[in-house]
Amino acid sequence: MAKVYVGLGTNLGDKEQNLKVAVQKIEEQIGKVVSLSAFYITAPWGFTSENSFLNAAACVETELSPLDVLQKTQSIECELGRTKKSVNGAYSDRLIDIDLLLYEDLILSAVTPSGAELNLPHPLMTERDFVMKPLVEIAPELVHPVLGKTMRELISSFSPQ
Repeated sequence: MAKVYVGLGTNLGDKEQNLKVAVQKIEEQIGKVVSLSAFYITAPWGFTSENSFLNAAACVETELSPLDVLQKTQSIECELGRTKKSVNGAYSDRLIDIDLLLYEDLILSAVTPSGAELNLPHPLMTERDFVMKPLVEIAPELVHPVLGKTMRELISSFSPQ
């Protein structure tokens, strides 16, 4: 079993329910959710919106490969009503967003047959307070495979966006 860390976010509809349903679907389709952070209210990142976000992080034990996990998370996003992905840094309001942050200590850059890109660890995770705060809550001693520092060390040394 591999441990995969995911970030979740929503800023439309019943936000708490969106996250709860996403976590339930992750458990049904990807693997056992072994830890889940509190839900954090955060400001939009990378775009302007009147709608605040609700964010969380989860650790999931899975037998799936990283690309299979990506395919499943994208499928869950579609099931929950997400109709478009962010492209080239153009972000917008969304019902649900599930990002793969880390998969064990794997460093990977790949493209799925459908053309979706997967970069592990997530290249922007350490720049995002809304990712790091929940991640530090559930995995403070987890070591970033590229930077060689724990999540706790990383959050104390960066200036969030």
